[in-house]
Formats: sequence, C-alpha cells, structure tokens
Amino acid sequence: MANTWQPGPLPSRRLTSRVETPEGVWVYWRCDGRDDVSPIRDLSMGGIFLETRKPRAVGASVNLHFLIQEGQLRADATVRHVKAGNGLGLKFTAVAEEDRARLAALMTRVRGLARSRNKGQNLS
Repeated sequence: MANTWQPGPLPSRRLTSRVETPEGVWVYWRCDGRDDVSPIRDLSMGGIFLETRKPRAVGASVNLHFLIQEGQLRADATVRHVKAGNGLGLKFTAVAEEDRARLAALMTRVRGLARSRNKGQNLS
C-alpha cells in the first residue's frame, strides 16, 4: 500500500483570521509609561500588529486607543512577539463590551477594503 499523505500548509495557532489593514488605520498606545502613535499593519478580533521601531519586552502590557471612523475603541493587550525594527504583535487581553461592536465593524470595513483592492489588482 502506497503512502498517499501529502504535506500541506501547517495549521495556524491563530484563533481568529488576520486582515491586512489599509494605510490610515492608526492606534495611540501606551506601554511602560511611554506614549506613541503607530499605523496598524494587520488586525484580527484577537489582536494587532503595529508598526514601530521602538521594541518592547514580550509580556509587556499595552493600553490601546484606536483612531478609527467607527468611533472610540479601547483595548488592553500584551506584547506576544517583537520584530526588531518593524513592530509588535499584540494579543488583546480586554476589550470593553461596548467597544466589541466597533472592533467587529472595523474588521468588516477592513475586509471590504482588502477585497476591493484584490479585485482591482486582478483586473490589471
């Protein structure tokens, strides 16, 4: 009997799908007593990757205030990984109940923008 198993993509540890954000999605954040403003490279219902050249320690607590058209969105997060010179991967640890709907609306808007960009690229 021949082995018919074919290697495929490894399953992701990520519990929620990630969406690349367009330019113009920013977050104000505070970590270790320092404030900063950074663009968000991608996001999911579980966290974000923000661009910064200022590394923070894995496990550090971060307070986030999103600058989005959906309204005020606040969250607490923990630094999960650091890409030196590129940014921080953050996992949400708390999102206020009233802010979850805005996070979902932001995800919907960003997914729609990503689909529009992909359709435009496929037409070229």
